[in-house]
Amino acid sequence: MVLGDSIIEATIGPAQHGLRLDRALADLLPDLSRERLKTLIGDGQVHSAPVGKISGSMKVAEGQRFTITLPPPVPLDTVAQNIPLTIVHEDADLLVVDKPAGLVVHPAAGNLDGTLVNALLHHCAGQLSGIGGVARPGIVHRIDKDTSGLLVVAKTDRAHEGLARQFKDHSIERAYAAITYGIPVPTAGTVDSWIGRSDADRKKMAVHREGRGKHAVTHYRTLDRLRGAALVECRLETGRTHQVRVHMAHIGHPLIGDPVYGRERKGFKSILETLGFRRQALHARMLGFIHPVTDEPLMFESALPADMQELLSALHV
Repeated sequence: MVLGDSIIEATIGPAQHGLRLDRALADLLPDLSRERLKTLIGDGQVHSAPVGKISGSMKVAEGQRFTITLPPPVPLDTVAQNIPLTIVHEDADLLVVDKPAGLVVHPAAGNLDGTLVNALLHHCAGQLSGIGGVARPGIVHRIDKDTSGLLVVAKTDRAHEGLARQFKDHSIERAYAAITYGIPVPTAGTVDSWIGRSDADRKKMAVHREGRGKHAVTHYRTLDRLRGAALVECRLETGRTHQVRVHMAHIGHPLIGDPVYGRERKGFKSILETLGFRRQALHARMLGFIHPVTDEPLMFESALPADMQELLSALHV
């Protein structure tokens, strides 16, 4: 394999003999995902003399040589910004960030800069996954703007594809710390439902009948009984939009400070105003996965941020 400015040459080895072309090239070129290679093949960017028409499903033979042309990535209209990041792990393939509350993950209307994407573009200086041929950071999953805690970012296509596969098969370990109104009864349990867009407000998510929306499972347990509230751990089997917030509200215990799924309850207004607590009390405290390149099991934990610690102290019996 020889890497040029925009050309890659790959020779089929004995281990790839008889495989589909897209799978064989994915084995030989770990920095390019299989989906990316399928796109390149479909776009006519893969050639092999004297073979005429190339297809991803064609079987390859040992010694066969292929030339892959890599078009320059389509640039983002997003500016790299030197925004401080708390990085708890980084290697050649991925990094794990401890995101503060208030930091938006992706640029969008109303938040065109000052986001995690802007910060990653600066920190990684282009060393981020580009699945689909777009020069963009490899955000594999998201957490809400006003939720703090851990998320993993892919720097290579191989890492992105491997992490995405783990999220899809629900093998990623994720635990959130939440402070809820009231103490759940029972104090531990599982919320198993379907989540989709709310009929009343398309900006919100809601629990629906089976088969409508996406299946969502949250396991919760009460860690600490507070004054009119509880510290609850929520472990996710699935990762739906606003899942923890929707599920805890569904069982009658919305998160303190949640402006969308929970109304402020009597006796809490003065506490929240005194503390200046203006977000949902939710923190992504644990993240575990298998490294998609090295196969090493990784586990990361993040302590409760100061604002949630202060809220806990104020609510202790």
